[in-house]
Amino acid sequence: MMNKTLQAVLLTSMLPFAANAADGMSPWYVGGGVGINNYEPNCDQKTMKTCGDDDPYAWDVFAGFLFNDYFGVELGYRDLGRAEWVDYSNKLNDVGAKGMNLGLVAFWPFANRWSLSAEAGALNYLMSNNKNYGSEYYSDSGVAPYVGAGIGYNITDNLKVQAKYRRYENLDEDKWKTLEMESNYWGLELSYRFGSKTKPIAPVAAVIIADSDNDGVNDDMDQCPDTPSTHKVDANGCTIYQEAEDKFEIEAKFDNNSATVKEASYGDIKDLAEYMSKHPNAEVTIAGHASNMGKADYNMDLSERRAIAVADVLINEYGVAPGKVSSKGYGITRPLIEGSSVEANQANRRIDAHVTGTEKVPVLK
Repeated sequence: MMNKTLQAVLLTSMLPFAANAADGMSPWYVGGGVGINNYEPNCDQKTMKTCGDDDPYAWDVFAGFLFNDYFGVELGYRDLGRAEWVDYSNKLNDVGAKGMNLGLVAFWPFANRWSLSAEAGALNYLMSNNKNYGSEYYSDSGVAPYVGAGIGYNITDNLKVQAKYRRYENLDEDKWKTLEMESNYWGLELSYRFGSKTKPIAPVAAVIIADSDNDGVNDDMDQCPDTPSTHKVDANGCTIYQEAEDKFEIEAKFDNNSATVKEASYGDIKDLAEYMSKHPNAEVTIAGHASNMGKADYNMDLSERRAIAVADVLINEYGVAPGKVSSKGYGITRPLIEGSSVEANQANRRIDAHVTGTEKVPVLK
């Protein structure tokens, strides 16, 4: 007989624990089973006078939770079937038990997909006896302990079939003291475990991509593999070039407040023309500058007119193509020497020629 304390102990087995299921597999599973149940006392017992037509077929459904791969808990509902016999008072007994069960299960894998199992728990049963063709009815509820064992085979990672044996004790009708029974059950059950095993990830070999020329672009992307490490490069690993600039200072002589170039200045302009003739792709900008005397606006205009005058000599006297010559006045905005001293005025009153297109040079880091 089960007392209230034992019932409470069994119910505490529902307390949650951390599940250590296989990677990717859920700790939860569900299932159901069918089998044959044999109540004791039964027709094999000499205490029975005759036997009736038994309905020994039992079934159950359940849900389980695995704490790890070897241990778990199951909650379910079981119907143990019915049995009939006529006792010595010539009354027909039609007896059956069913109810909720709660138990602990243990598993022991012993082969590739095979495992043994053991279980223990309690059935909170309702026992009924339709005695004497229903003219007398007895029923009572209680808690019956059970133990079991089984052997199982995993058809897949999720699907498992098991052969089960269970022994139930103390299936009693205590209210009227009409029944004191035990039971043996044999059956098959099928369970489904949720989830799927995570496939192992193949290790990825480390790939080291070299930068042979140390320009910051890996060899697999480098379209210019021999770039000097001192050069700035583009996304393809090729050197970035810029136009080289050659600077000529032209000693241009002008009368006061005049923009007419004196012939004494033609020598420097001729040298510039010959240089450009040797470099067909060259282009020149004539830059005029003024000293810091007088009004800035006037000096700006004067410097520009003088730059135009030098450009005209370059074009008209020495035959440089007009498309290769431009001019610009800067006034007093780009002095070589700050201030308005005699030395500063002489240095700042000048004509410069900036020639580009003669060659390209690499941009350095």
